[in-house]
Amino acid sequence: MILLSKDQLASILPQRPPFVMIDALVADDPVSTETSFEILPSNILTQNGKATAALLVENIAQTAAAGAGYKALHGNGPVLVGFIGAIKNLEIHSLPEVGAQLKTTTRQVNAVFNVSIVEGTVYRDDQLLASCEMKIFLQEPKS
Repeated sequence: MILLSKDQLASILPQRPPFVMIDALVADDPVSTETSFEILPSNILTQNGKATAALLVENIAQTAAAGAGYKALHGNGPVLVGFIGAIKNLEIHSLPEVGAQLKTTTRQVNAVFNVSIVEGTVYRDDQLLASCEMKIFLQEPKS
């Protein structure tokens, strides 16, 4: 099941091509979000036919952003822009090759005011590729 397609993601993500690192929002609940992403040869965060660590980190960040944006849309609130404040316990287990289909999940572990802490994982099939904890600061709505 797909909640939002690649074209629909533009309404909740500040990133624009060629810097969009998710293709679809496939699941969302009050605590977790799941996206899918196929790494294309034209992706700017690939090198020598493989994803870079930056691609995996950005994929996690955009998954968190998609979840926050989707929740804002359904709560009739503004979609806020988020900024990565810190990355903790980043582990890159493997860099997937071009053509790989990624499944990324973020789980919110804490939220205070405009700061959210999420745990993110990136998988290809059943193989864990990357994981981290990310602190995300949400920009205050413009008045």
